[in-house]
Amino acid sequence: MEKKKRFFTIGEAAKRCDVATSTLRFYESKGLIASIRTHGNQRRYHAATLRTISVIRAAQKIGISLEEIKDALATLPDNRQPNKKDWERLSKQWAATLDQKINEMQRLRDNLDTCIGCGCLSLKSCRIFNPNDEIAAHGEGPRFLIEGFGDNAE
Repeated sequence: MEKKKRFFTIGEAAKRCDVATSTLRFYESKGLIASIRTHGNQRRYHAATLRTISVIRAAQKIGISLEEIKDALATLPDNRQPNKKDWERLSKQWAATLDQKINEMQRLRDNLDTCIGCGCLSLKSCRIFNPNDEIAAHGEGPRFLIEGFGDNAE
C-alpha cells in the first residue's frame, strides 16, 4: 500500500514553520526550497519541505548566511530533504564558522570601550593607539575588531 503524500498550502506551511508567506516565497526565489503548482497555479509544499525550512531557520538563527545554507543543501543527494544524519553533518560543517563568529563577538564585547582601529583620528586615544593613522595601511574600517591584529594595540 502506497503512503499518501501530504502537501501544504503556502499559508499552512508558513504557519507550521512560524514564518511569513513572503519568507517562503523568498526562500523559493533563492532556490532553497521548491514547491509544486496546482492547476490553479497555487503553491503546494511537500511535508518534507517543512524540515528544510526548519533547517534554514535554525541555520539562519546561528548566523549562517543563505548562500552557505544553499551550498550545504546542494550537497544532499538528489536534492532530497535533510534527515537527522544530514543535519548533524551540516551543523558540523558550520561549527568552524560559528567558532569564528563567536571569537569575533567576544573580541568586540571585550574591546567596545577602547580603540577599534578605524582610522578616525578623532578621539584622544587615537593618538595613543593609532599615531599618524598607521592602521590605515592595513585597510578600511575597524581593523582591530575585524582582523584582531595588534590585540587592540595594547
